[in-house]
Amino acid sequence: MFSRFERLVDAFPDEEPAAPPQTLLAFVWHFARPVWPLLVAMAVLTAAISVIEVSLFGFLGNVVDWFGDTPPERFLAERGWQLALMGFVILLVLPGIQLIDGLVNFQAIFGNFPMRFRYSMHRWLLGHSLAFFQDEFAGRVSQKLMQTALAVRETVIKSIDVFLYVAVYFTGVVVLAASSDWKLALPFIGWLVLYAVMLRFFIPRLDRVAERQADARAEMTGRIVDAYANVQTVKLFAHTRREGDYARSSMSGFLKTVYGQARLITLFVVCLQTLNSLLLFSVAAAGIGLWVNDLVTVGAIAASVGLVLRIHGMSQWIMWEVSALFENIGTIRDGMATLQIPHAITDRPKAQPLAVPKGEIRFENVSFHYGKGGGVLRDFDLTIRPGEKVGLVGRSGAGKSTILNLLMRFHDVEAGRILIDGTDIRDVPQDSLREKIGMVTQDTSLLHRSIRDNVLYGRPDADEAEMMRAVARAEATDFVADLRDRDGRIGLDAEVGERGVKLSGGQRQRIAIARVMLKDAPILLLDEATSALDSEIEAAIAENLYRLMEGKTVIAVAHRLSTIAALDRLVVLDRGAIVEEGTHSELVASGGLYASLWARQVGGFLAVGEDGTFEAAPDTMRAAE
Repeated sequence: MFSRFERLVDAFPDEEPAAPPQTLLAFVWHFARPVWPLLVAMAVLTAAISVIEVSLFGFLGNVVDWFGDTPPERFLAERGWQLALMGFVILLVLPGIQLIDGLVNFQAIFGNFPMRFRYSMHRWLLGHSLAFFQDEFAGRVSQKLMQTALAVRETVIKSIDVFLYVAVYFTGVVVLAASSDWKLALPFIGWLVLYAVMLRFFIPRLDRVAERQADARAEMTGRIVDAYANVQTVKLFAHTRREGDYARSSMSGFLKTVYGQARLITLFVVCLQTLNSLLLFSVAAAGIGLWVNDLVTVGAIAASVGLVLRIHGMSQWIMWEVSALFENIGTIRDGMATLQIPHAITDRPKAQPLAVPKGEIRFENVSFHYGKGGGVLRDFDLTIRPGEKVGLVGRSGAGKSTILNLLMRFHDVEAGRILIDGTDIRDVPQDSLREKIGMVTQDTSLLHRSIRDNVLYGRPDADEAEMMRAVARAEATDFVADLRDRDGRIGLDAEVGERGVKLSGGQRQRIAIARVMLKDAPILLLDEATSALDSEIEAAIAENLYRLMEGKTVIAVAHRLSTIAALDRLVVLDRGAIVEEGTHSELVASGGLYASLWARQVGGFLAVGEDGTFEAAPDTMRAAE
């Protein structure tokens, strides 16, 4: 029975997530629409429960009157069938409705609704460009995703619970009180009006505080997660106290919103208690006055006072529920500011997968400047022939990594176009483009998973033998065999920690190289791929790297010039423009910028003079030439 209701909502829909709407109601309905039949069922069940509860108070008043009107010896004979009917309602009907309501609410909606939100929005967020994540705390984004999922669910459920329950319940209360004498309904109507005024005053203020609180909570979480994610840097610079103070400032900001919320709640509680006391006094006074004038029965007074006591407790519940409702609305509004940001890079409708039969790459009049005033690349032209191995050389900021990022379409060009085998990369799906490109970067981060999972990330359908071959070619077999994590997993099954922190830089780089070797894409990008390796390991991997390059179009970036000197062609960049190109020997002989850069290195390494400055070693340089 439970599992049947748990399967009523698909928590992991297959359809591609769409951009969430911009307005609050449309945003909530966008995620509530798939479960609307269940929400309607919940509304009907809530209304039924409300009607039954009010009817019980009316029946209680009738019982009090029956005690006065019916002799004990005839009581069961005359009223037994009514008592039995009400007993049936109390013992079977009401629990049955509560059971169905619980199954709909807790089994079908409670877990599935927010999980569906998380899954869809997580997939939407993953579609953002790198710039989106570079501008945000990862912890802040994940916190907003988790908070908003729960807030959407609570907003929908509390709206039905509170407003429908209150509407049906109070309508029943007024009708029940007025059925004895219309004057007895006046205190309830007055209470409802004043209660609505009080909600109108306090709730918007609580709403604004809640929105500020949600943002402050996300900021606080983001700072804490940032410190944990970079704990090695924190400890290297002995800044644990500094990080504590950095987090404290956001905690103080969050605490201020809590204080403001608590003050409003205290005033709300006092006003509500005063209003409830006025209701109890008014109903009791009106009931006694009407009874003295023989206008109502004792049972009507008993039912009315019972309703007052019920309303007293229910008004507290309504207060907290409405406060929570608007707190959740504030959380949604805050989350929407992040979750609604449109994708900066999108696929064109009906884009066809990229085919790479040859591997030619062309940059045609490409301009790009990262949103800055000056251009990183301006009218940039470069053609890389199929299977050609090209090295990009230049000072820092010359545009080398920008070229690779544009080719991977981490950013879109601002002018011009990039073609692979004649196809504009903006005309193909991003995933299709990146499936055809293997890339090893200088700043290698691994997933917080096992070595096996990280290597298989290159090609998840690879078999064990293919994976082990990639690990061996990356010279990683020996150190992988010795790995053990805190849970006792060893070798390929050992987890590497967040971003791979349990491994050295060189070990992370070798796993990253193994991952790209397993991917075996027709285009290979190397951005300082061996920068974290010592010379011995680099030499061991170099042969396999060159073997990996066979039959591929390769673009390599390296500050250590010896690692790219043997490539087919070197392209020298300065301020986003090509200033030289040719083979290593041609460029050294020309005496230009490349020769100047090479002169500062000996076999790719810097030499240190007697005065402590870096200088060229002419003899070694000539030997390298």
